[in-house]
Amino acid sequence: MVTMGRTMVPAGEGRAVRVGAGRRVRVVDVEGGQVGDLFAFAADDPREHLSAAHTRSVTSRLFPQVGESFVTDRRRPILTLAGDTSPGSHDMLIAACDPARYAGLGAPGHASCAQNLESALAEMGLSTCTVPQPVNVFMRIPVEDSGRLRWLAAESRPGDAITFEAAMDCVVVVSACPQDLAGINGDGPTPMAIDVL
Repeated sequence: MVTMGRTMVPAGEGRAVRVGAGRRVRVVDVEGGQVGDLFAFAADDPREHLSAAHTRSVTSRLFPQVGESFVTDRRRPILTLAGDTSPGSHDMLIAACDPARYAGLGAPGHASCAQNLESALAEMGLSTCTVPQPVNVFMRIPVEDSGRLRWLAAESRPGDAITFEAAMDCVVVVSACPQDLAGINGDGPTPMAIDVL
């Protein structure tokens, strides 16, 4: 359990950190071109979690702008977008990859963000009965005029980072997405880092 400093997230794995209200947490794409699935849970009741759907309804955007908040399924602010040094492509539409996704792609037993979430929470003695829709940082899923989604390689560069400020005491989980079949991580998964500032 980390409350300050840097936590490395190995390629294809997930890690969790505790973030106190008012502190900032930065997610860094160490080598560039890596998607991170970010989840956040209220520290005092992990049944309350960051909700992409509720956030879209509050911001009327596909992804918040700097200064806007991500809210929970109880419509309370949990994180505020505080800064972004990347080209700005992020996603809140695509579900976390899971065993069923990889089984459908012909790769049963493949590592997944859903399993990474469960493992990272378990290391803190926590669990969740559902896998929330993640905030997919650095993920490039443009929406065409027809409504069709395109799956493109992440365009983040080495050292690019997105920073959030905690609006409440929370647990933040980041999975360095293990997806190596759809091309979103370029040549393959690479490490990420979580800085609690």
